[in-house]
Amino acid sequence: MRSFKSLFGVAGALIPISYCGYLLYYFLDLSGSAEEVKDNGLGPTVLGLGVVAALFCIPLFFKIMKLFRGPGSPRSGGSAPTSDDGDDDDGGAAADAIIARYMARKAAEEAAAPAPARPASQSTGPQSAGPARRPSFGRKS
Repeated sequence: MRSFKSLFGVAGALIPISYCGYLLYYFLDLSGSAEEVKDNGLGPTVLGLGVVAALFCIPLFFKIMKLFRGPGSPRSGGSAPTSDDGDDDDGGAAADAIIARYMARKAAEEAAAPAPARPASQSTGPQSAGPARRPSFGRKS
């Protein structure tokens, strides 16, 4: 599947290059020679088409290099695991370990957290009848 995606990427990169190349060929064939292109006033057009075609060659070059280089390394997690047979897929085990560490850390944080103190507004006395004030940020009026 990956090779089809890469081949379609290369084919897609060839489309604008072939279009610019066809236009270059058309203008040069219409005029007959490079000297007549200059005399007809098509010189900047042909030069611009050549520059645009050269710019479209840059992504094509990188796609071809990616095709020959082979599969890339994983984006996150550092280097790829080295294995002789290449069939080891421990992605599930790594995910289980991450979840286990998260759950252990969460349980430790809950055990270490002190019980929340009761605000003065919830005390047994009739000091305030309204709800507790929400904490706010910035100046208080």
